[in-house]
Amino acid sequence: MRKSRPNYLAGFGSLIWLLVVGLPLYVMLVATFQSRPDYAANGPLAFPEHFTLDNYVNDLNSGFAQYFVNTVIVTVCVVGIVVLLVPPLAYTIVRSRGRATTTVFRLFLLGLAIPSQAVIVPMFFVISEAGLYDNLIGVILPTAAFAMPVCALILTGVMRDITPDLYEAMTIDGASPRRVFFQLVLPLSRSGVSTIIVFSALQAWNGFLFPLVLTQSAETKVITMGLYDFQTEHGVDTPGLLAAVVLSMLPILIVYLFARRALVQGLMGVGGK
Repeated sequence: MRKSRPNYLAGFGSLIWLLVVGLPLYVMLVATFQSRPDYAANGPLAFPEHFTLDNYVNDLNSGFAQYFVNTVIVTVCVVGIVVLLVPPLAYTIVRSRGRATTTVFRLFLLGLAIPSQAVIVPMFFVISEAGLYDNLIGVILPTAAFAMPVCALILTGVMRDITPDLYEAMTIDGASPRRVFFQLVLPLSRSGVSTIIVFSALQAWNGFLFPLVLTQSAETKVITMGLYDFQTEHGVDTPGLLAAVVLSMLPILIVYLFARRALVQGLMGVGGK
């Protein structure tokens, strides 16, 4: 048997890819442990001579903790709305054979073709007339609305992969549609539900346009808006800004690490029958 030769080209390519991915992370993390003068003197690639956690402490003491709490509130509410509304909607679309349901689903998916930038002006007037301007509810509702079309598409694809025999078996046993939904469909759609949770959480956590236009006061700022505080007329506090970026990415990174397998499985269901 021939001995397998090492693939030097693949190893070199992997090393290049590691540098492309790892270098920005190194620059970001190293900067957070340096003071602003040390960072300016040594440059972004220099290893810190004196480690300090002052950047993280200053971020939390300068109002960033409130931005963090507001972002958590928006994210949890958006995920709650999506999880509450999308699974019953997807179940109805999959099980109903009526033309009206199909038409409504197609109209619902038009949201995939409408960018939020195109409707931000009428959205501003609607939110203002409803008395929700500069209120977290005014950010939660449009964020959830724009996340729902993709989530519905993902979950309908997952539910269509459930074999009709299982539906027929439960129907023969006398199960009501409600029982079929809770005891059959939801347990078999856990990967899809996990996917829409992660997707909607990412949309809410990283949202920028709606908080920018629909909020104004410091009490309703979210993380993406709070990052502006590190830029002043005299310059940018780069170590403090990068520390804030690290703090903002940790929660959603943890969610992704725990749900990444279900996320991949759920996205595979989009191309179902």
